[in-house]
Amino acid sequence: MVSKKQKFVADGVFYSELNAFFEKELGEDGYSGCEVRVTPTRTEIIIRATNTQDVLGVNGRRIRMLTSIVQKRFNFPEGTVELYAEKVAARGLCAVAQCESLKFKLNNGTAVRRAAYSVVRYVMESGAKGCEVIISGKLRAARAKSMKFSEGFMLHSGNPAKEHIDFAVRHVEMKQGVLGIKVKIMLDSDPTGRLGPKTPLPDIVTILSNDGKDEVTTDVPVSESKIPVNEAAEAPPAEAPAAAVEAH
Repeated sequence: MVSKKQKFVADGVFYSELNAFFEKELGEDGYSGCEVRVTPTRTEIIIRATNTQDVLGVNGRRIRMLTSIVQKRFNFPEGTVELYAEKVAARGLCAVAQCESLKFKLNNGTAVRRAAYSVVRYVMESGAKGCEVIISGKLRAARAKSMKFSEGFMLHSGNPAKEHIDFAVRHVEMKQGVLGIKVKIMLDSDPTGRLGPKTPLPDIVTILSNDGKDEVTTDVPVSESKIPVNEAAEAPPAEAPAAAVEAH
């Protein structure tokens, strides 16, 4: 009999090893994480990637190969594990995809500042509230240092930081040494849950109007009389101008 503690530890080790395997195998295909769904009859593993066609392979050959490797490594019975590929809804709002993109640019010899700023700009154009990229290691000189590139609004503590921030870390093996990459993306709330968490930030205040008449939009300037209605009704009519009297 497996205790509840041992089961949670075993599930965590399984997910960690599975995620590391997919990162190594599908990193160039835009791998962005996986999800494991366990049912009484089978185990479904959903692979999220930006290039799902490359994950599937020609006629589904690659996905069948990955299914066979996972089945043999974790001793699943025949036909009880299935792999699916799911396309990432917004590539610019996925920290793992942007980490892999930055890693690919650095490996191709792009300058550090140019590569980092291109990632930050692409993330902000995709609708994120904030973005932060940290690259550390031997960037130019022999001494290691850390460079931070940030834009927009970013949370660092509290429960909203857990819900609204997507975080990813990657390592780049360069000729001068290993560089560390950290990408943090601050997501905006989305009621549908596709582009961000459904729960809004706790400090956002939305003022609702209980009467549609309160919201009056005008295109021309208007003047409002400050005289009460009763006084305006009792006031005598204004006298005609002198020039008009002489004309009669």
